[in-house]
Amino acid sequence: MSVMHMQKRFVSKAWQKFVYNMSGFNKYGLLRDDLLDDSRADVGEALKRLDPKIIDERNYRLIRAAQLSLQKNILPKDQWAKYEDEKLYLTPLVKQVRKEWEEMEEWNKKY
Repeated sequence: MSVMHMQKRFVSKAWQKFVYNMSGFNKYGLLRDDLLDDSRADVGEALKRLDPKIIDERNYRLIRAAQLSLQKNILPKDQWAKYEDEKLYLTPLVKQVRKEWEEMEEWNKKY
């Protein structure tokens, strides 16, 4: 691997971490997938497919963030969501739902 490629990867990761920390949602303990709008049909369908425990954890984070926002407060720094610990739990399901819908649409066009 070339040095230039390694530098780009480092800059990219460093930039992603910077943007993640500057976005502010992590200060409320939220994860990126918590910010997906559940009123969208694809996100709603993906939420239906999630394990109830994960949905409960998501709801807890959302309620806690709303409460902190109302109080004009943030979590202590040791409780912030960390970029390194970020795991996309909903995005893969949303992509799968969209792909299924595209396949169904393609199927309906043919038949």
